[in-house]
Amino acid sequence: MDQQHLDVAIAAARAGAVELMARRDNRTVSEKAPRDLVTDADVAAQRVIRGILESAYPGYAFVGEEQGENLPPDAVRQGAADAPPCWVVDPLDGTVNFVHRLQNFAVSIGLYAAGRIRMGVIFDPVYNELFTAVDGGPATCNGRLMRPSGCQQLGEALVACSFPAGIDRHSPEISRFVNVLESCRSLRRLGSCALNMCYVADGRLDGYWATCVKSWDSAAGTVICRQAGATITAIDGGPLDDWEPQFAVAANERLNRCLVDSLQTRS
Repeated sequence: MDQQHLDVAIAAARAGAVELMARRDNRTVSEKAPRDLVTDADVAAQRVIRGILESAYPGYAFVGEEQGENLPPDAVRQGAADAPPCWVVDPLDGTVNFVHRLQNFAVSIGLYAAGRIRMGVIFDPVYNELFTAVDGGPATCNGRLMRPSGCQQLGEALVACSFPAGIDRHSPEISRFVNVLESCRSLRRLGSCALNMCYVADGRLDGYWATCVKSWDSAAGTVICRQAGATITAIDGGPLDDWEPQFAVAANERLNRCLVDSLQTRS
């Protein structure tokens, strides 16, 4: 991925954010599923983002949260040699926060090619923070180099988590939450997977896990964390599947092992 790809993705993210902010105080809300919200802002932002990306790269595949295009072509997912690159877009990560006029929402754009996520752009329009990374290059926030914290002990760590909409008390996620809550310094549920990943990359959080998010939630954050130097694995410590992201990310390998161990549910 080159500077042109990055520039196009940044322009698309900023254009999507304009749509979000224009509707922040006057939006139409509906439910895709119980307690799983969507707004007219999500749809408008994805439309303008897609227009910019496809105008620049008409042959690329597209996966986005809204409007039903939620799965990549088989050739893309299988990493076929002739598969086109694929944009992976969440036009509004943190919809519930947006609906309630809270901060912590963002536009997220990832680019998948040759078997993994190669580029990530995440834009927080409330704080005007632009997080970017390209495979093989640095991870930056508004041009500033990002690095994870030096925390190596779970007992000293500030950790975040994501829960699914409509979770019940018998979910394994409740056990994971209690396990980590008992072991870490403090635990947060901030409401945006993309921003949580950026905050780990930038040393604001020490760790984060999610088992309920989708590819568009985590795609851009995956490469941002990786290029910043954080350690990201599947929830069991194995390799991460970009298309089925159940993962733990932490400031370094040692802390990641501690977090992964704490997340294992036991009968």
